[in-house]
Amino acid sequence: MKINTKTGLLEGAKFIASDNCDARPDNCPPELIVVHNISLPPGEFGGNGIVQLFCNQLDADEHPYYAQIADLKVSAHCLIRRDGEVIQFVPFHQRAWHAGVSCYKGRECCNDFSIGIELEGTDDLPYERVQYQQLTAIINSLREAYPQITAEALTGHSDIAPERKTDPGPAFDWAYLKQLLN
Repeated sequence: MKINTKTGLLEGAKFIASDNCDARPDNCPPELIVVHNISLPPGEFGGNGIVQLFCNQLDADEHPYYAQIADLKVSAHCLIRRDGEVIQFVPFHQRAWHAGVSCYKGRECCNDFSIGIELEGTDDLPYERVQYQQLTAIINSLREAYPQITAEALTGHSDIAPERKTDPGPAFDWAYLKQLLN
């Protein structure tokens, strides 16, 4: 995988543009990677709910849970499906709306300086090996394209928003990811 630094797009990924993004603050390049999980409806995989949510097209009547979230304006830079498919929603040089109220090492507003990567999954179900492989490839590509993203600049949503978020959850194998990255 390779990132076109002019377009901010990951070559080989399917691109579906989300409007839930904006420009990063001046002199604020990506410096952090935040790992998330998502499944829509909760605990179900493979449907169109995630894409619809990130593109403001979620039908509130399609599932009872959707009525609670249909008006959210959220996105991520990338989604890694259970089968390894990678969908990019926001170019990496733009700010995706993935972290919300957040703080990393005393620095607030993590959306300003982070890349958000969603894994299709839940806190308590094991992720697929192909998801770890794709995540590793994306992280390596990001570090090559944006050298200010150091090896230590990798965290979970739960770490930057501990009062609000639990993802990627206890089922996420950080040790395995670190092994793949080394």
